[in-house]
Amino acid sequence: MARTAKQKSKSKEKRRSVFWWIGALPHVAFKWVGRAVLAVTLLGVLWIALYTVVNPPTTIFMMQESRRLDGIRKEWRSIDEISPHMPRAIVAAEDANFCNHWGFDMAAIRDAIADGGTRGASTIPQQTVKNVFLWHGRNYTRKALEAVMTPVMELFWSKRRILEIYMNVAEFDEGVFGVAAAAPWYFGVDAKDLNLQQAAALAAVLPGPKTRSARNPSAFLQQRARQIASGAETIRRDGRSACFET
Repeated sequence: MARTAKQKSKSKEKRRSVFWWIGALPHVAFKWVGRAVLAVTLLGVLWIALYTVVNPPTTIFMMQESRRLDGIRKEWRSIDEISPHMPRAIVAAEDANFCNHWGFDMAAIRDAIADGGTRGASTIPQQTVKNVFLWHGRNYTRKALEAVMTPVMELFWSKRRILEIYMNVAEFDEGVFGVAAAAPWYFGVDAKDLNLQQAAALAAVLPGPKTRSARNPSAFLQQRARQIASGAETIRRDGRSACFET
């Protein structure tokens, strides 16, 4: 039976509609991908901003280690309840210019590049982002996210807050997270009672707590701790600890 003019017109409109949708798919897909990226970005910013006032309950790495070890040791302690020697030792060991940069130590990065990339240039803010929000291991995706999130974190958190959270989520022995758990674990003292030598010994364990021990330090680790103790006193005297001192 021959089709009527009306049926032919509807068929043409239907074909045009299909072709239009096929042609529009890239635009529609791009729009939804853009919205998804924007939503993830906003959630990330809100997550970072939330930890300005809320203490991180756990981290990806803590959960992984808890499953692997069937439990971990961790205890949150505010920076006011930790010996002042500890943040100075951490900064002296990990990021002496902590108070003078906004997340990235460009001088350290240039030196690392000049040395052929044989040493790290990761700052305390970068390590904090990795420990709190991301995962461990060498991964370009993680490094890219770390590079994006670090300046956002610096925007919302004070230097004192960055150090406070870092000292509570860093691993100091296998399955031992935070200074409050590490101080009694290694020295049988409360975190607020750590002396300079003990604080330096804990800082010397970083960033290799699975191969270094403050309980049975190697000759290298003892020398490292002495250097950190000296550096901690130096940054106290020259004012490089001012941004996190009360």
